[in-house]
Parts: sequence; C-alpha cells; structure tokens
Amino acid sequence: MSAASKESPPPGSAAAASGPAAGWRRTVWGEYLSEFLGTFILIVFGCGVVAMAVAALPESGRGETAFLAGGDWLLIALGWGMAVTFAVYVAGGVSGAHINPAVTLVFALRRGFPWSKVPGYIVSQVLGAFLGAALVLAVYWQAIDAFDATNNTDRGANTVGIFVTGPAEYFSTYWGPLLTEAVATAFLVMFLFAVIDLLNTPVRANLGPVVVGLVVFAIGMSLGANTGYAINPARDLGPRLLAWVAGWGDSALPGVQGSLGAYWWVPIVAPIVGAVIGALVYDFAVNSVLRARNVHAPADVREQGRVVEEE
Repeated sequence: MSAASKESPPPGSAAAASGPAAGWRRTVWGEYLSEFLGTFILIVFGCGVVAMAVAALPESGRGETAFLAGGDWLLIALGWGMAVTFAVYVAGGVSGAHINPAVTLVFALRRGFPWSKVPGYIVSQVLGAFLGAALVLAVYWQAIDAFDATNNTDRGANTVGIFVTGPAEYFSTYWGPLLTEAVATAFLVMFLFAVIDLLNTPVRANLGPVVVGLVVFAIGMSLGANTGYAINPARDLGPRLLAWVAGWGDSALPGVQGSLGAYWWVPIVAPIVGAVIGALVYDFAVNSVLRARNVHAPADVREQGRVVEEE
C-alpha cells in the first residue's frame, strides 16, 4: 500500500468519516443537506410521475389520452408512494427524513425535536422541492410544450397540476379543500407516529420507509381526488414557486384554479393543522395508553437514524 493511500482513506471508509475531512458533516448542516436531498428526491419522482401521466405518455405515442381516471390515478399514487419510500431510505439515517415541514413541526411539538433546527429543516425542504421541480421541468419541458400545442394551451391550468396541487372542480368554497388536507395529513402523522413508536408494534427489518410509502399511497387512493393530497407544505410550495418562475403565472401564484381564487395558502395551512391534530390524537389514544400500562420497547429493537446532539 502506498503512502498516499494511507494518508487518504477512501471517501466511504470509517477513517474518512471520522477524520479531519468530516468537518461540517458532523454539524447540523449535514442534517440540512440530508433534508434537502430527501425532499429533492421526493419531488423528482413524485412530480415526475405526474408529468408522465399528464404530458409525456400522451405525447410520446405510448398512450393516447391524458388522465384516464382510475388508471392514471393509480400510477400517480403509486409513484408518490415510491418517491416517499426512497427519499426516506436516502435521508433517514442522517436527519430522520422529515421531508415535510408539517412533520418537522409536530416532531418539535410532540417528540422533542429541537426548535432551533426547525427553520433550517423547513428551508432545506422547500429548496429541495424547488430544485426537484426544476429538474422535472428540465426533463419534461418538451413533453409539456407538446401537450400545450396539442391542446392549444400555454403554461395554463392543464399542466400546472404537474407541479402543484389544487381543488376539484366541484368545490365552490375553501372549506372542502381545507378539511380534506387536514384530515389526510392527520392520518399521515398518526400512521407515522405509529410506525416509529417502539412501544407499539414497531416496523422491523428496515422496512419503515416502505410502510411510510404505503401510507402515502393509501392516502392518495382514498383521500386524494379532492385536492391532489399535498399533505406537505414543501411539496406544494417549492414546485409552485418554480412553476411561477417558469411562466405559469396566476395558475401557480396566487394559485387561481377551478372556482376558487388564491389557493396557494391551503396546502400550507391545512397540513400543519392536520399534522398537529393527528399527533395529538395518536398520543392521547395510543401512546399515553401504552405508557400508562408500562409497556416497554422490545429488547431487540432500537431506533435507527441519528441527528446531531444539541450542545
């Protein structure tokens, strides 16, 4: 072995991870980078599957009609579920893979996550979502332009849905979308708390991300049609900002869709409210009961995925 190889261990080795090169990776910035990358992956594969269903497949000659109701919805729901799964696998070991500001907030409220990290996590998530949407646009801009040409539209409501969520046409007030997003996110957080609760029935064999992906798939299939199930403020806000910059105008911001006016705030406010409700319901109805019964975590199960300790 040469002297050079002794002095420069491979990047993935334990020596490299613990040596002087570790630097900022040992700080909270490593967590921020992890949240950025996890949310980036979420949006690339999530918005990517919508772009496939709406524009790419119909215009590629491999399919004739966009949105054949149930079939395309199944494709989209499955794509978003898999996007969540792989995003959590990538980011989970470093930051816990919140990849969702609503999740970050309830972890701070109910699970002792440091409030000092909340702003950095949220900024990282929104930035990752913005750049993930930018990559989707770069990959599919020709398909989107072809779809617009076929349908005589120009960066309008037909294709803005690739990037943003919106209300179904049967809504005439905000109450329906607000209720839908709040309910869907409440279930998301309730199930997430159940998955990570070592006092309950913890997921084993490193299958937690798969179960979380199935949760999102189930929400999309059961509660998705009313609003497109944002259930994540960063998932909607980041791509919405990108769509606005890229020329979708009022359809993106303030989000004029259907019979409603400015819609941009609904996928931010409702998921946060729903997340808090879901956390409180789970802790009251399940976690507190388990603690009152002195249930202990199984001896062969431990939490996986560490974050930087507070000094």
